[in-house]
Amino acid sequence: MSTEALLRELRRDLHDGGLHGCLLVRDLHTGEELGIEPDAQLPVASLVKVPLALATVERIRRGELNGATMLDVAPGRITTPGPTGLSRFRHPVRIALDDLLYLSTCVSDGTAADALFGLTPPARVAAILQEFGLVGITVRHGMRELSETPEERFDAGQAHLAHSLAIDAGTSGRGHRVPQLDTTRANTGSARAYADLLQALWTPSAIPPDVAARVRELMSHHLLRHRLAPDFSSDATTWSSKTGTLLNLRHEAGVVEHADGQMFAVAVLTESLVPASAQPGAEALMGQVARRLRDHLRQF
Repeated sequence: MSTEALLRELRRDLHDGGLHGCLLVRDLHTGEELGIEPDAQLPVASLVKVPLALATVERIRRGELNGATMLDVAPGRITTPGPTGLSRFRHPVRIALDDLLYLSTCVSDGTAADALFGLTPPARVAAILQEFGLVGITVRHGMRELSETPEERFDAGQAHLAHSLAIDAGTSGRGHRVPQLDTTRANTGSARAYADLLQALWTPSAIPPDVAARVRELMSHHLLRHRLAPDFSSDATTWSSKTGTLLNLRHEAGVVEHADGQMFAVAVLTESLVPASAQPGAEALMGQVARRLRDHLRQF
């Protein structure tokens, strides 16, 4: 199948599956890439925890922070479905900065991430990205804002109302009545920007090698593996990634490393057009489309 025919078919599959998808798959050795709307800017939800991890580990390397420092963290006490780790704790905890890094990146714990943002505010995270020559990712706020959406104001049986608002209340310029979905106010990025970040972490770049290695290690232990992992994990591959989920947004960005030495960055950012919280078919479709792009690149 020609590249053009493949992209047409995949766009149709996404549309038929109720997804607007922005994807990029890149061969990290050759630079060859295939994508669908790879430069579109979307709110990135928990994908921002990768830049946060990078900035935190870099500040530890510089001696500005110490991974062994113990911090007192208030419990998140969030009871709605979704949040993990300290975000669901009922009582205060005392925990090391290194362990907050693990919880934020590997368990996608928003309360742990906010404790890290307290040490390295969004503007500082953005500045460190710029120091490394990484553009296209905007960091404006911490994670607490993501737990204060309309979904938290409805009963579980009315979650579809929040998703309907998320789908229908946007503007043609990507503004939105829900602030967390407004690209002028939210943390944002594109599939290309995240592929660039992954490339900088997995291949020689301005990022110090020990810093990149630590972030790669964290991403390799990411526990949420229901989205792209089924299509990229095997005995002959390693899949390292980070997911992001907010209302009708479902994202994942990661790197698949093959036993033969090939490596591909995979960034998938999607908006669901179906007003429902649980959409396993959409999760599966994301992986299937990304894998077909990877397979097409790999044959050359």
